Amino acid sequence: MAIRFGTSGWRAVIAEEFTFARLALVVQAIANTLKQDGAVKRGVVVGYDTRFLSDAFAKEAAEVLASNGIPVLLSRRDVPTPCVAFTILRRKTLGGINLSASHNPPEYGGIKFSSSYGGPAGIEITRRIEEEIQKLLRKKHPFNGSQHSKQIHDIDPAPPYLKHLAFLIDLKTLKRANLRLIVDCLNGTSRDYLDRFLKPVTAELTVLRNTLDPTFGGKRPDPVGENLSGLIREVRRRRADLGLATDGDADRFGIVDRNGLFIPPNDVISLLLEYLIETRPRAPLVARTLATTHRVDAIASAHGLEVEETPVGFKYIGEILSGGKCLLGAEESAGLSIQHHVPEKDGILACLLVAEMVASRRKSLREMMRSLNRKYGPFYSLRRDLALSPESKKRFLSHLAKEKIRRFGPFPVLRQGRMDGFKFYLEKENWILLRPSGTEPLIRLYIEGRSQKHVAELKRASERLIRRLSSS
Repeated sequence: MAIRFGTSGWRAVIAEEFTFARLALVVQAIANTLKQDGAVKRGVVVGYDTRFLSDAFAKEAAEVLASNGIPVLLSRRDVPTPCVAFTILRRKTLGGINLSASHNPPEYGGIKFSSSYGGPAGIEITRRIEEEIQKLLRKKHPFNGSQHSKQIHDIDPAPPYLKHLAFLIDLKTLKRANLRLIVDCLNGTSRDYLDRFLKPVTAELTVLRNTLDPTFGGKRPDPVGENLSGLIREVRRRRADLGLATDGDADRFGIVDRNGLFIPPNDVISLLLEYLIETRPRAPLVARTLATTHRVDAIASAHGLEVEETPVGFKYIGEILSGGKCLLGAEESAGLSIQHHVPEKDGILACLLVAEMVASRRKSLREMMRSLNRKYGPFYSLRRDLALSPESKKRFLSHLAKEKIRRFGPFPVLRQGRMDGFKFYLEKENWILLRPSGTEPLIRLYIEGRSQKHVAELKRASERLIRRLSSS
C-alpha cells in the first residue's frame, strides 16, 4: 500500500505495513528532502514512544540518517512528542523524527516528522517526502544505513524541557494550593515527565499506569472518558482535586474533575482560554481548527482578541503559534499549546495549566463551567464517525459537492465553507462540519448547537443527508 502522511505523520500496523524496510524507505526520503535544502550538519532529533519495537525503529532511523551524513541526536529513552519539538528548537536542528503512533491502538507503529520550526511538517514538505518515496521505489534503493555510529549522539532531552515548563507554569500558586492529584500516564511517554514535575508542588500525588507496557493494557492509549475508568475511580475514592491524563506520546490531554466527571476537551480549551487571558500577558490572536468549539470565538470577542480558524490538523495551528502573537492554539481532539512554547500540541503542558487554574481559583472545573455558561451561554458539541464503504463515501462526497443545501432541520444555512470538508454555518449560532477521514472509510460529523435540542435535531438531519447522498 502507498505511504501517505496524514495530519500527523504515517501510521500502519507493525509487521504488516510498518516494517523496518518501509521505515528505512521513509527516513531515506526525509534525508533526501533535507539534503536538497542543504545545511545538513545541523542534524536531526530522533525520539520514540513506548510501543513494541519503537526503540529499535528509532535506531534504524538514526542509522539511515547517519549514513547520509546527517548528525543525529537520539533520545536515550522514550520521549514525549512535545519534548522532541522543544529539543528541535533548543538545539536548532533541521527537524525531528519521532517513532510514534500517538493514540492509535497498540498494534500500530508510526513516524512523525517535525520541521525546524518545531511543529509538524506542513503539506508542502510531506508532499516532497512522498515524491521522494516514489522515486526511491522506482530505483529499488537497498537502504543499507548501518555502521555510522560516530554521527549518532545520545541525549537526555528531559531536563531542559521540564525547566522550560517551570518557566511557563506558576509554581508558587500550585504549591500553595496543596492539591491532591491523580496522574494517569496510560503507559505512555509522560511517565517521569508529568509526575516528576508535579511531585514537588502537590500535597499528594498518585500515579497510575506509569510502567512500560507496549500493549497499553490492550486498549488505545487515548485519554477519552471510556479509557479513564481507573482514573475516575481513583479520583472519587481518594477525593482528589483533579485527575490528569495524557495519550501514548503525551501530546493529548484528558481531564477528570474532583467528582470523577470527565471534562470534554472543548470545555477544557474554553476554560483555559479565559484563564490565560486573565493571567498572562495580552496577545492579539487565538487559533482553533474549524472543528473546535465556537465558544472560543465568544470568549475571544469579549476580550478583543481575533480568532483564526484553520483546517483540521495541529500543523496549521503550529504555523500560527510560531509567529509569536498567538495566546492559545487548540483543536477539539484534545490538543493545545500556548505563546512562548512549542508550535506542537502538548498534553503535559495542558495538564499543568489545568492544575494551576484549579489551584488559583480554588474551584472545581464544574463550578468554573457553570460560570462560563452564565457569562457566554451554553455550547453543546457532538462528534460522530460514520462508517461508509469506500464506494459510498466517494458517492456521498461527490453528491455533497454538487448539492445546494439550504437548511438542516429547522435551521437555514447562512453560509458554507470548504476549507476542510464541508462546514455549514447555521442560524442561531449552530454549525455542522462533514469531512472525510483521509485514511479510513469514514465520514466525520461534528455538530455544535446552543441547546441540546438543537444538537439532536441537527444530528438527525445530518444522518438523513448522509444516508440519502451515499445511497443515491
